[in-house]
Amino acid sequence: MSYAKTILIVDDKPIIAKMLMMNLKDYKCIYHSNPVKCIKWLQENGMPDLIITDLRMPTMSGRKFVVFLKESDKYRSIPVIVLSSEDNAEEKRELFELGVLEYVVKPFNPHDVRSRVQNVLGYW
Repeated sequence: MSYAKTILIVDDKPIIAKMLMMNLKDYKCIYHSNPVKCIKWLQENGMPDLIITDLRMPTMSGRKFVVFLKESDKYRSIPVIVLSSEDNAEEKRELFELGVLEYVVKPFNPHDVRSRVQNVLGYW
């Protein structure tokens, strides 16, 4: 089964990205270890169908990355799923208000993430 959908994964831990890519192998996955390089990729390469981003990263926080995306006329329509090591109700509320569609707490079940991706992208 092959979909032409592209997922951009942004996480400073390559093992998380590798686990996601293995579980999302029906999609074209592109990985960046930091949001700053990811923004450069977006500016040069166009629009993914979905972005999965970690919140806690050293070069730029995932929250700042989400704010950048949602304040941009060009990128605000890209659906975003956030990964976080914290289950923080206030943070979730703020991110949902910014336009994040899903908030997944680490450690996560890769099959659960796959289901959420399918829901966001409209595939079962």
